[in-house]
Amino acid sequence: MQQYLDLLSRILNEGVHKGDRTGTGTLSVFGNQMRFDLRDGFPLLTTKKLHLKSIIYELLWFLRGDTNIHYLQEHGVRIWNEWADENGELGPVYGHQWRSWPDYKGGTIDQITNVLEQIKHNPNSRRMLVTAWNPAEVDEMALPPCHCLFQFYVADGRLSLQLYQRSADTFLGVPFNIASYALLLQMMAQVTGLEAGEFIHTTGDTHLYSNHLEQAKLQLTRTPRPLPKMKINPDVKDLFAFKYEDFELVDYNPYPHISAEVAV
Repeated sequence: MQQYLDLLSRILNEGVHKGDRTGTGTLSVFGNQMRFDLRDGFPLLTTKKLHLKSIIYELLWFLRGDTNIHYLQEHGVRIWNEWADENGELGPVYGHQWRSWPDYKGGTIDQITNVLEQIKHNPNSRRMLVTAWNPAEVDEMALPPCHCLFQFYVADGRLSLQLYQRSADTFLGVPFNIASYALLLQMMAQVTGLEAGEFIHTTGDTHLYSNHLEQAKLQLTRTPRPLPKMKINPDVKDLFAFKYEDFELVDYNPYPHISAEVAV
């Protein structure tokens, strides 16, 4: 994934110093795009080891429409712990907006199910979007959505997905986001009878926190290795029926993990 290393280099060489909500400080560039063709392999970083279990369980948690961390904690995933209240609640974050967006009539909209139906029955639609950015509820969220809008596209029997991410923690968050949405794309392609195409990752404020700079430089000394493959249980045809055991990553040979502090 040379594209990712190129992004690290760009931020280190061209980034401007900016303050931020956490008080940590960042080097930041505005506007970046990376493209990953899933025929080339599953885009999981090889220049440092990633915790795939957390990525899979978080995505399944989003798709459940869940906003409480208890499900994640039951499965040993702690990535949302810092933002939850004493009852484990996060407010109307990603899963709520994906599955239960409030409409003006007092009901809710299941954006994921709507998009699935469009892909199956109206694949030329240009309205196959899901948004997590709800201005009416953003102040009630423990953490407003960083990856906030994604769109599907069908052509020549292939399903592609583009994500817009308003705020991109490039060292810690972006590798997770790439893998998560690439996995969602594979899952959506399987249940709609299409081939997984491209994942396109477009980011706005694209930054390295000031306490991640040395880690980024270390990562840049490592040469990317061949991408792994993600095998998905072919018997699952319902997006909401996937379980952790339905996913198998093969031929993953990463460099060792690089530790870094999360900016809260």
